Amino acid sequence: MSQHAVEANFDGLVGPTHNYAGLSWGNVASKANVHAVSNPREAALQGLAKMKRLADRGYAQGILPPHERPHLPTLRRLGYAGTDTDILAKVAREAPALLAAVSSASAMWTANAATVSPSADTSDGRVHFTPANLSAKFHRAIEHEVTGRSLRAIFADERYFAHHPALPSVAHFGDEGAANHTRLCAGYGAPGVELFVYGRVAFNEDAPAPTRFPARQTLEASQAIARLHGLADAHRVFAQQNPAAIDAGVFHNDVIAVGNGNTLFYHELAFLDEARTLADIRARLTGTELHAIRVDAAEVPIEDAVASYLFNSQLLEAPGGMLLAVPGECREVASVSRYLDRLVASGGPIQAVEVFDVKQSMKNGGGPACLRLRVVLTDEERQAVNPGAWLTDALYAKLTAWVERHYRDRLSQDDLADPKLLDEVRTALDELTGLLGLGSIYDFQR
Repeated sequence: MSQHAVEANFDGLVGPTHNYAGLSWGNVASKANVHAVSNPREAALQGLAKMKRLADRGYAQGILPPHERPHLPTLRRLGYAGTDTDILAKVAREAPALLAAVSSASAMWTANAATVSPSADTSDGRVHFTPANLSAKFHRAIEHEVTGRSLRAIFADERYFAHHPALPSVAHFGDEGAANHTRLCAGYGAPGVELFVYGRVAFNEDAPAPTRFPARQTLEASQAIARLHGLADAHRVFAQQNPAAIDAGVFHNDVIAVGNGNTLFYHELAFLDEARTLADIRARLTGTELHAIRVDAAEVPIEDAVASYLFNSQLLEAPGGMLLAVPGECREVASVSRYLDRLVASGGPIQAVEVFDVKQSMKNGGGPACLRLRVVLTDEERQAVNPGAWLTDALYAKLTAWVERHYRDRLSQDDLADPKLLDEVRTALDELTGLLGLGSIYDFQR
């Protein structure tokens, strides 16, 4: 039985320590901009502008808060002692790479925050959340605890929402969240098909796997989340990402494919077994026909897809068809720009393309789709969400002023050891939790 529902986007608010440390091996943009000077204020304002633009168009738009960085509790767990100032100075002197890791603002990419299954798909009729363990990268593996607190503060009503802890943080159960998960359906409130894309099979060393860059998502992790969320076979498909794509810099599936409603937009190198993947989806998709839009490598070479983040665009339901919200870089790469013009002119389900400026995020390897976590909500579930997390005109004005007040417009690697920066971050986040009505979610508040 179908209920009225919407797909809400919860974007990550860029944190005050947004910087370019080049921490993500396998992410081409992250490595290309290592040690460049960042502008946290501009990055946060760009993200807020994207949220506001979509909210003004009528999309349900929420916010997920940044994390406390530098994360002193992690450094203390690793044996550093003394005052916060002492620890920052010692780590900067002895292990600058470690300081960069615990200072990363990577929680801004909330496509990695969790995997979310709507109530129409789950066995108990609740929306299920599992924070991603992000075990492939140390700087991200420390995120899931606070991410879980944030999600529980926003989606608190146990009548409607179920929360699971992250999977064990080991390579066999590496989980990158919704960046490797998408949902296809006839309508948001109708039962759908959840597509889990994995990079390798952890318990089978002979299975196909990339050789240059690591595969961050395992089949075993995807299967575990499907079990935790109570997904029947009719609501789930597991598909392996093409190892060649991973080795070309496609570290997550959302860098080479994006889906929404009954539309799947993907590059020909997205899946190891394309025909089987499409057949499995079609066999489970009810009430509608799958619109599979395949982009050939002859039209858009995979290198151009990675450079432009064409597939890391937001695919949004719009009157009369789909809207593709692309990063500005898509108009700077000739093959991609030409393809987008042909795509809109083709008369297919994607009717319009709009450009968004998220350059500060793109330099670290994250486009518009990286910045949002999609949560399908019925009308009742939407009413049960913490109201402080929804972006309104009033909240947008408050957050813009908050960023202008607290964020620096220039941040280098050397600045990460500045104890004043830590004080600035804590002051800002303490105020932010009040603005969003989240309570005490940060370690320094507890």
